[in-house]
Amino acid sequence: MTQRHRVSRAALGLDAGSYVPTPPHSGRSSPFPAYHGASSDAAASAGARFADDLEGQNDEAIEGLSAKVKMLKEITIGIGNEVRESTIQLSQMNDAFAETSGILAGTFRRMNNMAERQGCRWLWYIVFLILAFWFFIVVWWLRR
Repeated sequence: MTQRHRVSRAALGLDAGSYVPTPPHSGRSSPFPAYHGASSDAAASAGARFADDLEGQNDEAIEGLSAKVKMLKEITIGIGNEVRESTIQLSQMNDAFAETSGILAGTFRRMNNMAERQGCRWLWYIVFLILAFWFFIVVWWLRR
């Protein structure tokens, strides 16, 4: 079996005094300590390079996320435009149906008035028209 050895944080260079700052232009301090046994300039430049690499990766990730946010914004704007256009169309259809409903109500009212004046004779006219229509449909269907 292998044995595990405990190594102190100071031996790994993780104590609080060994952090090497990144270059001043970034405004961030490096989370990686200087290497023990190496010169402080080499450790500082290695830490700075590593921090710059991480910063570059973070910038790439930020650019990717910004592109995704822009795409989602365009999609939501498109959805909003579609909803507005659909609302306008539904409103126009509602107006058209209301107008048609008024026309049909007036037509049925006039038809009922006519039926009341003529008595039962109108019923025979409607039955005759329905039978004639049915006859023409059947003949058409059989000749097809």
